[in-house]
Amino acid sequence: MARQRKGFQQGEAADRLGVAQATISRAENGLIQPAPETIERAVRLYEMPPSFFEQTDPIYGAPVSVHPMWRRKADVTGRDMDCIVSELNIRIMHVRRLLEAAEIDSEFSVPRLDIDEYGDPERIAALVRAHWKLPPGPIPNLTAAAERAGIIVVCSTLAGSAVSGVTFAVPGMPPLIILNEDQPADRQRFTLGHEIAHLVMHHFPSPTMENEANTFAGALLMPANEIRSHFVGRKVDLALLASLKPEWKVAMQSLLMRARSLGFVSSNQERYLWQQFSARRMRLREPPELDFPAEQPTTLNSMLKLHIEALGYELKDLEGLLHMRAEDISSFYDFDIKGSRSDGPALRLVR
Repeated sequence: MARQRKGFQQGEAADRLGVAQATISRAENGLIQPAPETIERAVRLYEMPPSFFEQTDPIYGAPVSVHPMWRRKADVTGRDMDCIVSELNIRIMHVRRLLEAAEIDSEFSVPRLDIDEYGDPERIAALVRAHWKLPPGPIPNLTAAAERAGIIVVCSTLAGSAVSGVTFAVPGMPPLIILNEDQPADRQRFTLGHEIAHLVMHHFPSPTMENEANTFAGALLMPANEIRSHFVGRKVDLALLASLKPEWKVAMQSLLMRARSLGFVSSNQERYLWQQFSARRMRLREPPELDFPAEQPTTLNSMLKLHIEALGYELKDLEGLLHMRAEDISSFYDFDIKGSRSDGPALRLVR
């Protein structure tokens, strides 16, 4: 995990550590115990404390779904996946330790509505909105809604990859969704809806799961009965899509796809509008004047704040608890002890 987090291949790591690649391979597979001098070099090379290498937590493989941001899935390299899987495992280990002293009081749960049984992502999205008691119309803060259901949401660079989001569901732990912080806020909300879909609908992978998750996300953020009135009797053009974006907090392109799915745009009209997006170079970046602030997850920061304020932890104590250097804790969680947010879900100490 430490090697993958740094993006090193085994051969490169072996050269830097001054050992044979076979030694690295056998050590990583638990077949041999690394020599003390190898651990000392690893501490320096990987910039992790010695205690990191003494952990015995289970290590999990890649998630079922990897949602590429704007490019083909082929652009997600093996190095990218190694870095992402390492980050996912480290975050799960951190959550496990933080939950030893704190519990998350979730208002709701994540319903399990298998697509094979319910069949229609639109219907499932409506059931999720009802289960989470979301009001009609646009969802003001989808991240907060997910956190109230016990989902831990994290924003990360995801190692600079083209991945927009990943979901990690580990038995006995709250589900974890990591969103790429380098995407605009509108895409980030849609990605979160897409990842929620996997938690709700998909117990097993299928060839159609990504399209189903996109349909769910569109229906969750733009319910048919409520968005329809904005299209009835109006010309669907870039001006209309731009006017709706700040209200619904979704991309103009998402609004176009929703209008098309509801029958308010013909195939020819849709093709013309996509050409307009391309001609104006809006496929990857919509007009900045339509931007709105990205939603900020709060659960993990609230858990860290609880450890500091209620349990008297200092930064050096968090280093020992999380087996991570202080500077990495601050960057990993974008966490400022003095100014940390406390508006997350309700937490309580474990007695």
